[in-house]
Amino acid sequence: MSSNNKGGKVRKIISACAALAALAVIAGAAYAAGGANGGNVTTLTLWHNYGTGGNAVATQKLVAAFEKQNPNIKINVVSQPGGNYFQLLQAAWIGHTDPDLSVQWTGLFDTKYESHLLNLKPYFTSAELDKINGAKWASSNFDPAQGLLVMPLENQFYMGFYNKALFRKAGVKSVPTDWSQLFAACTKLKAAGITPIVYGADPQAIGPNPYPYYDLSYIAAGIWTPAQLKGLYTGQAAWTSPALVRQVSTWASMPKHGCTNSDVLTKTNILGAFMKGQAAMIIDGNWDTATLRKALGANVAPILPPFTSKPQHGVVQYSGDGFAVSKDSSHQKEAVEFLKFLMTPTAQHIIAAAGLIPDIKGYAATNPLANQMLAFAKSGKTVYPMIDNVIQGDVVTTGMKQLDAALGGDTSAAAALKSMKQTHDSLPSDQRGSVYH
Repeated sequence: MSSNNKGGKVRKIISACAALAALAVIAGAAYAAGGANGGNVTTLTLWHNYGTGGNAVATQKLVAAFEKQNPNIKINVVSQPGGNYFQLLQAAWIGHTDPDLSVQWTGLFDTKYESHLLNLKPYFTSAELDKINGAKWASSNFDPAQGLLVMPLENQFYMGFYNKALFRKAGVKSVPTDWSQLFAACTKLKAAGITPIVYGADPQAIGPNPYPYYDLSYIAAGIWTPAQLKGLYTGQAAWTSPALVRQVSTWASMPKHGCTNSDVLTKTNILGAFMKGQAAMIIDGNWDTATLRKALGANVAPILPPFTSKPQHGVVQYSGDGFAVSKDSSHQKEAVEFLKFLMTPTAQHIIAAAGLIPDIKGYAATNPLANQMLAFAKSGKTVYPMIDNVIQGDVVTTGMKQLDAALGGDTSAAAALKSMKQTHDSLPSDQRGSVYH
């Protein structure tokens, strides 16, 4: 081989090396700009039904913080209407147009849709699951060992709130703890020209009427233990049991006793009415604490709904909702990364700053109302799950119509509960057994 050919070959090798070096520089720059995907951005879609409340605020800020830490992943957040959210999801699952991530309610809501949700068992260790307060209610058959289905967003409470200033104005000197004390307080408030409890369209936009399960959770707590609630699922505790009929009848009589506004089924913006001082009490949840605190300051405080003949001993504390990954998602790995991010200090501080209660152990709430609610749970009160999360969805749907009709005076409590029992009894046997489906 001649020396000229050898020199030409050397020049080619040097040129090739230079080209490779240039490519390496370009690749490095692309990696720095776009992450491990070499500049390719993965786009996920997240659906929620939070409206504009604290949960929605937290979700937007969580997504922004996650995207900042993961520049190669973008999440499009879509706010869906609360009233038909799950119908929209079911249609999307059928058409395979569902989002990568979606807000899911826990308990029987996530087991109901388990066939569409990614079981997260391969992605979370037992040590990680132990850090999640509500892992039980977010797992298959309520057993974390069988796999987490939903990463809870927050530690929730169903709760009543009252206006201290209006209580003082009416001469109500103590917070009512049972039916008799509640009706006595209603009498004083009404005499002072104050609506005792405001009812109407649910602030979460779940429906155009009151959402009765905030109330029913405390009504049931007045007669059953948390363990006995499973009897409503299996049928061992009948919806038509005399004790429950008495409790619901008393609750449905509140409008006649002057305890509520007269238009309980049609009133809108009840949260606004409460914040403007137009009612002394509201039955709601912890997701509105930031809004309530901003509007009423130290005049607002939580109250355990006293829907019981004996002093209320229960408090409804539960990881009610969170985010799940769709089995249809073509970006499951990236979607799971978002769920893992929710357990980080950055995410937990965002959740707390939004006025919500962190669900990961070791993190504290910042909202005074949230800490007051947590104090109920630490004071010896018995902790109950949200009743609508541990009974069949079909029964929940029937109850939304029938219980509201009872509160509005359009049917009796006994008839409403009979309809719920009929719905329960018509379900397939495997939806009324020892395993939660």
